[in-house]
Amino acid sequence: MPFETEDRTDGIVIRKIVPADDASVASIIRSVMTEFCCNREGFAIHDAEVSAMSAAYRGEDAEYYVVVEAGAVLGCGGFAKLAGTQADERTCELRKMYFRKELRGRGIGERLLRLLLERMAKAGYARCYLETTEQMLEARKLYERMGFTALGANLGATGHHGCDRYYLKDLDLGQYPSPA
Repeated sequence: MPFETEDRTDGIVIRKIVPADDASVASIIRSVMTEFCCNREGFAIHDAEVSAMSAAYRGEDAEYYVVVEAGAVLGCGGFAKLAGTQADERTCELRKMYFRKELRGRGIGERLLRLLLERMAKAGYARCYLETTEQMLEARKLYERMGFTALGANLGATGHHGCDRYYLKDLDLGQYPSPA
């Protein structure tokens, strides 16, 4: 049975992605990245996995989740091993965490990020890396509030040379209580 959590006070469901979600997730990624002018070469919008995210995040070391409200997928995010690093470095990357406008500013991004950080630690990762951009100010505020430290340069080999902000966080399983 797939992981699922539901907060009955606001009707939000966060669950693992299934193939039926792929088109909605691709649409979210493409529209949000375009909204923030991140649709040029060097951004995740051009990653081959965007069209089939459910297939790209299988296995014990990679997971991807969707956020559903009233039956509609409105947000998404996941993690996998940071490309260009060795397994013994135990570094994962927060990947493709995006929300439609109607989901933003409601604390749901923090809920998803807390879940992802917990799942990363349970998967055996020691650090989480992420890349973003100057114009994604609210996302950067969330990362900083959640304990990510800004880096002066990128890590790994993501191929996302369009990004200009980089963050890293040490993971500690005891720090992330299970979401309600």
